Amino acid sequence: METRDLILSKARFEDWEDMYRNVWSRPESARYMLWQVTTSEEEAKTRMERTIAWQRDHDVWTVYEKSSGQSIGWAGLAELSPGVWQETSIALGPDFVGRGYGRQILELLMDIALNRGGTEFRCSTRSENTASKALIASCSLALLGTEEKTDQRDGSAYQLNIYSKKIY
Repeated sequence: METRDLILSKARFEDWEDMYRNVWSRPESARYMLWQVTTSEEEAKTRMERTIAWQRDHDVWTVYEKSSGQSIGWAGLAELSPGVWQETSIALGPDFVGRGYGRQILELLMDIALNRGGTEFRCSTRSENTASKALIASCSLALLGTEEKTDQRDGSAYQLNIYSKKIY
């Protein structure tokens, strides 16, 4: 699958180094996510094996930048109920934000959902994640509700904003 600047495809083992350098080792990438920073190359290789296995059975793809060929993040999608689809994650390395890539990914995920019979698309972000909220607003999703959550990494509380858009 492609956008103007990106390719979304299943991960390959050789992506481990790009993912480690660009995303997994970067605390700023993990800040609003539910995963821990990867701290070594060996851990990155093991993580890549888990990633490949997970992507095999789920609608999750590695994001590649066309101009450099590097793996720079990932994105996922799931059907919550008949016709209702949700992004399950969008993560980009900090060196690749601010380039319009997030919007390209979100629009592609909405197109995939629509092509699979979706009538509603949802996404979510932590209330303090201003960049993600701006991305979501730029794609005309409206706040549907909020949920109180606990970050399993450190036990801190956070508010998860859930957004929705009708797609036809």
